[in-house]
Amino acid sequence: MTPPMITGLGLHKRFGSAVALGGVDFSAAPGESVAVTGPSGSGKSTLLHCLAGIIKPDAGEVRLFDERVDSLSERQRSHLRRSRFAFLFQFGQLLPELPADENVALPLMLGGDSRPKALEPAREWLGRLGLAGKEDRRPGELSGGEAQRVALARALVIRPAVVFADEPTGALDRATGDQVMGVLLQTVAELNAALVVVTHDPLVAARCDRTVEIRDGRLFDHPMAGARR
Repeated sequence: MTPPMITGLGLHKRFGSAVALGGVDFSAAPGESVAVTGPSGSGKSTLLHCLAGIIKPDAGEVRLFDERVDSLSERQRSHLRRSRFAFLFQFGQLLPELPADENVALPLMLGGDSRPKALEPAREWLGRLGLAGKEDRRPGELSGGEAQRVALARALVIRPAVVFADEPTGALDRATGDQVMGVLLQTVAELNAALVVVTHDPLVAARCDRTVEIRDGRLFDHPMAGARR
């Protein structure tokens, strides 16, 4: 069996008197896509944020392979989020003043690459995602689906170990969302990265290899769901 890429063990997190995570165990292997479902306020985004090192759990541990994530300093976790983790959100959160290629290159430049060096792989990813010729377009000049593919290229340009996607198709129409989800699953599989998708959409969840559900801060696995790309 392939060892997990990202693991959460016994994760607990409270916000005041509210229990967001009540002892959650989670794992995703290289090349595996896992959908995290559940009602609003059930702990989905809290789980994602704990796994990604954005917040620390009150108890339990998070590991990227054998490396403890939750025990790292904020600076170390910030570096990890720039170099090994990638993020795709419902609204792509592109910088409106930058053209598409510079939006994609931004993580590489923040990591220390020069602008010319960072733009080369950024433009390659835009081409792979069907956006050749639109490198100079700013977000306001792109359709919703094109903007989300730019955001996807920005997530993948660092060749991450884990991609965290929070409602990645929530702002798109069905056809465009299906296209973006297909590209996301295909490219993550090519990179042999793990994909963690928070979603309310059962059709999005059904395309992942596995689905887990969070209810009242606890996780329930549905191993037979998914696998329809």
